Amino acid sequence: MPLELVTLRCLQDNYAYLLHGDKGTALIDAPESAPVLRELKDRGWTLSSILLTHHHGDHVDGVADIVRATGAMVIGAAADAHRLPPLDLRVTPGERVEVLGEPVAIIDVSGHTVGHVAFHFPRSGHAFTADSLMALGCGRLFEGTPAMMWDSLSRLNALPADTLICSGHDYCAGNGAFALSVDPDNAALKDRLRAVSQGQQPCAPATLAVERATNPFLRVADLRASLGMEDAPETEVFARLRGMKDRF
Repeated sequence: MPLELVTLRCLQDNYAYLLHGDKGTALIDAPESAPVLRELKDRGWTLSSILLTHHHGDHVDGVADIVRATGAMVIGAAADAHRLPPLDLRVTPGERVEVLGEPVAIIDVSGHTVGHVAFHFPRSGHAFTADSLMALGCGRLFEGTPAMMWDSLSRLNALPADTLICSGHDYCAGNGAFALSVDPDNAALKDRLRAVSQGQQPCAPATLAVERATNPFLRVADLRASLGMEDAPETEVFARLRGMKDRF
């Protein structure tokens, strides 16, 4: 059976995620402790592991309190270990580890930060992408280059279309407004934004198929003509879009 997924709203606009199955419960990212510990108590679940995507405080600041309360083991990227809370297991992109009885692929999604990883649970069909591929957008490039982020998005875009993309923030309003500004005739985008605004569906998670249809950073090939970049490499088109979003 696929693992049960619970989406938690944290801080102002962060998401954290709980995964639960017969072999325990895992948390992906820990922006703060109170909502996580409350949800665990309400559901009667025992947390066994915490998976960290990257070192930014709004993804790790709750770790210490949660570990004190639950004793959960902490998993994160070896390349980012010097900036993460103390890790019990250091993982490397390209390897697979077992979490809750499922194989989990570690994917390098550097760009927002260097050392950022995503966790793909292929059996349950979930990918936890945090601030790389986001709902209707992608993360700002604080440390990486446009080429680095484009490579990361391309790796994620190669996952099965029905993969549920579990991103790190609810930026639907800003991301959606930018998407409409560069892709104004996209009916799928308009339908998604309408459904989100009317409370008919959440901002995230969403399937990769939905992101492919509505997220401008996955629609580089479709938008290059409108940007006057018909012959430009996709990396350059992506860089133009990311720069436009930064100034939007």
